[in-house]
Amino acid sequence: MISVDRLTKVYGGRVAVWQVSLEVQPGEILGFLGPNGAGKTTTMRMITGFIPPSSGTARIAGHDILTQPLEAKAKLGYLCETPPVYREMIVRSYLGFVADIKRVPRARRAALIDRAIGQCGLTEVAHRVIGHLSKGYRQRVGLAQAILHQPKVLILDEPTVGLDPRQIIEIREVIRGLAGEQTVVLSTHILPEVQMTCSRVAIINEGQVVAEDSIDNLTAGLSRFQTLRVRVARDADGLAAGFASLPGVAEAIVEAPGSYAIRVEGGDPARERVAAFAIASGAGLLELSRQRASLEEVFLKLVTEERAEAAA
Repeated sequence: MISVDRLTKVYGGRVAVWQVSLEVQPGEILGFLGPNGAGKTTTMRMITGFIPPSSGTARIAGHDILTQPLEAKAKLGYLCETPPVYREMIVRSYLGFVADIKRVPRARRAALIDRAIGQCGLTEVAHRVIGHLSKGYRQRVGLAQAILHQPKVLILDEPTVGLDPRQIIEIREVIRGLAGEQTVVLSTHILPEVQMTCSRVAIINEGQVVAEDSIDNLTAGLSRFQTLRVRVARDADGLAAGFASLPGVAEAIVEAPGSYAIRVEGGDPARERVAAFAIASGAGLLELSRQRASLEEVFLKLVTEERAEAAA
C-alpha cells in the first residue's frame, strides 16, 4: 500500500534523509520512530508530496507521489504535527470545507462528515468554533479531516504531541480503531505510543533507517543475554550463589525474599539448568518467566550504536 524506495533529501550540503526504503502492507499500523531531528517529519513530508525528494520514489496505493500527485493524494490522508484547522470556523463547517477541497461527492458528503465526527468523538462539539476547543479536541478535528474522504493510507506525524494523558489515550483508541480499514504510518518519538498502537516498527536515526521489524522480533534480538524471573516458595542462603555458578548464567540478583532476576546466555539450555537447580535445591519453584528487553532499550541501543559508529 505504501512503497518507499531510497528517498533522500539534501538541503545545501546537509543530508536530512538518506536512502530511506519502506514497505507498508494494507491494514498495517507502522510506527515510524526516532529521536527529534532524526528525519521523521522530512520523510513524512516527502511521502505525502508536501516537499519533493532530492532522489528516490514514494508510491501510495500504486501511484507515484511525484508523477501522479492527484491520484496518490486522493488515496492519502495526512495529519501534520500542527493540525491544519481554521480556528475561526465551526467544526462541521470546516469539515464541509475540507470535503469540498478533497472533491468528496455531494451525495456522500453529509454521511462522510457524520462518520468522521463519530469516529473522532466530535459529536458534542460539532457546532462549536474550533478556536474555542481544547488542544485535544483540535487534534481530533485534524484527524477527522485526514480520514474524511476514507483514504486508503493515513500518515500521522506526532498526533499526540502536547496532549495530556487522557487525551493521548483517546487519540490512541481512535487510531487503533482504524487498523484494518486504513494503512497507517504513525510518526513519533514517544515509545509507549508505538508499543501500544503499532504492529511493526521502523527506527530512523540521523536520516537513515537503522531497524525495521515487529516489536517482538526487535526486543528478542536485542542481546545474547536474557533475564529470567525466578520465584521460589522457600528461600535459602546461598541460592543466589548457586544460580550464579551454573553454566550460562552471567548474574543472579536477589530482588526480594524468594524472588530472583537471573541473566542467562544460551537460551533454552541455560533456562533448563536454572529450573533444574531450583527444583533440586528443594526451594520449591513457583515461577520461571523470561523478560524481554523493552522497546526503549532497543531504541537506545540502536541510536547509541549509530552515534558511536559515526564518531569512529
